[in-house]
Amino acid sequence: MTNRRSFLEKIGKGAALSTLALSIPSTLFSQLKPGKSPGLKNKIIGIIGAENSHTIGFGKMFNVDKKFPGWEVKYVWGEKEEFAQNAKTKGSIPVIVKDPSEMMGKIDALIVDHRYGDLHLDAALPFVKKGIPTFIDKPFCYSSAAARTFLEMARTLGTPVTSYSSIAHSYATDDMRSQLAGMKEVNQITSYGKADINSIYGGFFFYGVHLVEPLIYLFDEKIVSARFNLNEKENLNSSASLIFENGRMATLVITTKKYGWQNFVETDEGVVELKSRIKPVDPDKNYVDMVNMFSTGKEPRSHESIIHGIAVLEAIQKSIVSGNWESVVL
Repeated sequence: MTNRRSFLEKIGKGAALSTLALSIPSTLFSQLKPGKSPGLKNKIIGIIGAENSHTIGFGKMFNVDKKFPGWEVKYVWGEKEEFAQNAKTKGSIPVIVKDPSEMMGKIDALIVDHRYGDLHLDAALPFVKKGIPTFIDKPFCYSSAAARTFLEMARTLGTPVTSYSSIAHSYATDDMRSQLAGMKEVNQITSYGKADINSIYGGFFFYGVHLVEPLIYLFDEKIVSARFNLNEKENLNSSASLIFENGRMATLVITTKKYGWQNFVETDEGVVELKSRIKPVDPDKNYVDMVNMFSTGKEPRSHESIIHGIAVLEAIQKSIVSGNWESVVL
């Protein structure tokens, strides 16, 4: 319990620091618009953060497999030199920078990809202020208040910013949403997936985002309260209960034996598994929409949806400590 309380105190302080850093400037900064990079054969992406395997994946996708012709990951900054070197080698990323500021004026888009979500906003801030389209990996941050302040700043500047779970923002989830539209009233949903409340990378926030955000994509109603049901025996599953504004309940069951996600819904016709009917697509919607935002400035997800997702995770994290129902504060 002490460790969990310490984590809450840590993210509270981190959120306060980020919020203080996000004061909106009195004058708008010049913006580097997508499509206006004279002299560059390819549009250039920079990545901040190399501890995640995602960074290697981005390098391979853009530079080796060339899934998006005309775009290249050229720069990477790593939390440690070994992380940066690993991303450079395995992801075929040409340039390691010693400081993220070295990428300023040289990139057309930014990806922020720390494993610790509380580092994301401060890392992105200088680039968003300069108008660089920015994708922030999950979780966006640990504080819904900091998320709102940051996104309001980005909106004022006209800088496109987005963030999402790759599980939620997918063609598979789109298909499941279309199935729900044809079902009779859904009374409740049970979702199974990986999470770790003791993760050093942010407790439930780190993988729990893949359990929470699909619900936000699947249903139009907001989640208004949450409670974590702790199993004191670490080798057994725990769960979380969520209530939507229309009274629907969702139960999140944390799995411990296998990586993956499943959803079941209860209707008048019984309990059925909700699963995609479409074949996997490569690249999936999460990558396609990210690059489309880099190119056009069109954000694929509303800011309110991003804030909602963080607020639900925040309520669950609070409940892990309190043992009580916690309101989702929007």
